[in-house]
Order: sequence, then C-alpha cells, then structure tokens
Amino acid sequence: MTEQNRGGASGRQARRRAQGELETQVLNALCHAPEPVTASYVQERVGGGLAYTTVVTILTRLHTKGVVARQRAGRAFRWTAVADEAGLAALRMRRVLDAEADREAVLASFVTALPPGDERLLRDLLAQSAHGFPGGG
Repeated sequence: MTEQNRGGASGRQARRRAQGELETQVLNALCHAPEPVTASYVQERVGGGLAYTTVVTILTRLHTKGVVARQRAGRAFRWTAVADEAGLAALRMRRVLDAEADREAVLASFVTALPPGDERLLRDLLAQSAHGFPGGG
C-alpha cells in the first residue's frame, strides 16, 4: 500500500478522536439546537465528514445512556438533549465507579487526589446536597 492510499491524497492520516469526543460533539449540537432535531441536522453541525450512520449510532448510544431523548417523526427520530456536557461527564464517572469492586477505596483515592480547591468545592456540593438543595436528595 502506498503512502497515498494509506493516508489520503496528501499522505496525512486523519487525527484520531479522543474517547468520548464524538459523543461530546453530538451532545453539544443537540444542546444548542432550537428544538428536537434529526440526525441529519446533527451530522451537519458536527461536520468533519462524519457518516450519517455514525451519527445515528452515537445518538442511539446516548439514548441508551439516558442523555438524549427521541421522538418518532415519520420513519426517523427527532432527538433532544436531556443532559448537558457536565451531565455526560458525570454519567461517565458513575459508570467507572460502578465497574469497580471497592467503591469506598475508589472514592477515597479520588478525593485525596483532588487539588484543595476542587476538594473544597466537592465538600460544599455534598453539604448542599445533604440539605436538600438542587441536585441533592
């Protein structure tokens, strides 16, 4: 295989996206949409030559995670975000935590590795949550 065949006409290969980057881009397009939108709308907003089927796959995965909602519109769906990028990141953090056998050890390690400002913020958020403020129970 020649260099041209491997990396396109210029010989350069496309940059590989970081894990979750496409999900974030798709979610960002939905968050900024004025109303529920089609996968084609998302495809146009994300750009980068992304295939329609790839967009639908990402939307379906986000739907399975509970981050987006969909409603039938003819033969297709219209999609809307039910969580923002922070919500998606929180979901990822919970999934990582859920996959570990010793939650207490993981959380303790996480907290002790936080910079002082983040630890203080986390403590404040936990205190608010304990007192029934938004996001708490």
